Amino acid sequence: MKQTNSLWSFFASVKLAIFTLSFIAVSSIIGTIIPQGESHSFYIKNYGEVWARFFEVLDIPDMYYSWWFIGLLGLLSANLIICSIDRFPGVWRIVNADNLAIKPERLQKMSESKSWKISKSTTDPVLLSKVLLKNGWKTVQKKTDNTVLYFSQKGRWSRTGVYLVHASILIILTGAIIGHFLGFKGSVMIPETKSSSKIYSYENSTPIKLGFEIRCDSFTIEYYDNGMPKEYMSKLTVLKDNREILTKNIEVNSPLTYEGITFYQSSYEGYQDFLITITEQLSEEKKQFIVPFQRQKEWKEKQLRFGIVNAEAIGQRVVRSKLWFKAGNSPASIEWIKDGKSITVKDGSKLYSISVKQMYATGLQVARDPGVWLVYIGCILMLAGLYMAFFMSHRRIWLLITTDENNRSSILLAGSANKNRVDFSSRFSELAQKIESSIS
Repeated sequence: MKQTNSLWSFFASVKLAIFTLSFIAVSSIIGTIIPQGESHSFYIKNYGEVWARFFEVLDIPDMYYSWWFIGLLGLLSANLIICSIDRFPGVWRIVNADNLAIKPERLQKMSESKSWKISKSTTDPVLLSKVLLKNGWKTVQKKTDNTVLYFSQKGRWSRTGVYLVHASILIILTGAIIGHFLGFKGSVMIPETKSSSKIYSYENSTPIKLGFEIRCDSFTIEYYDNGMPKEYMSKLTVLKDNREILTKNIEVNSPLTYEGITFYQSSYEGYQDFLITITEQLSEEKKQFIVPFQRQKEWKEKQLRFGIVNAEAIGQRVVRSKLWFKAGNSPASIEWIKDGKSITVKDGSKLYSISVKQMYATGLQVARDPGVWLVYIGCILMLAGLYMAFFMSHRRIWLLITTDENNRSSILLAGSANKNRVDFSSRFSELAQKIESSIS
């Protein structure tokens, strides 16, 4: 029925697979060259009005979600499914075939075959099977009244490698679809010491509730001598029902994941506010304040007043700040402090450790992709399938020993491989020489 069904033959054809894959590859190159997700004015400015209109008609600015690109993926999926259904049963029959039921005539017609006539009746089938085993061919056997047939094979499951690749592509597409419809991508800026229970979608900037809070405890950044950022890191804490659940330092390529939502360190923003941390050394009582530039702050319980009256900066980065500090009725003290460093201030019998740093907000990319594990599984299966398809072959060896009525023996060694036949031919010749040595 499949042979007469033209629609089935169309979807099962290799030509369709080549066409679809080629079109997807070319489209992906175009989508890489032409920036995605930009405004219409961007394309008019960079490509002209005619091309911008053409891009709009074909939905090039959002190409990977366009109807025709999704249609190509659907066509590829249909092609893989029908092609596998059409061809896999035949492969399965070969994999599970009874190779001891083969007729001697077929063995003689194989491209790799070698035969010997033995005049003496001392041919020992067991000895010959041991020669095969010694060379890596573990055999099964079948005996009749005057014949013994040994068979061995390697890599029979390699025939399924291409179907493993087909399945892996479908699994990856399924994972991507699940991630697209059930997941989200967004971002959020969280100032130090603050928390957020929502992020904002990349698609339309709408808020997305997390179901918990994420707090930025601190943000640190290091610079090269030329002032360029070297590396930066955020200390994040997950809060749920007012309880701290998880704390982790994150940096680029080292994200935090909680309840399937992953927070990636992506950017930062420097503020004109300062974080001033004061510790009374005797009581070890400690408190942190957010202090706007040139604004006075007060710790009433300790009768302390303080503020930043001046600051030196390179670009947007504060390198040191001038602290004004007054305890009770004592005279105020003024000190320059390097950013992130601390000093000790004495007020009578009391000592205070005071640290000052510029306040930052950490920029986080946030993603939830429930299909990502399917994508990982699909990638692993694809690697396994490609290895089986390109680096393994199904190799089979038969050894037939026939004894005639005059008690003389003939030996036939035959073999076949579905791929890499040059290498198999070389190994077959080596095996034939060893068989010949054992019977001479």
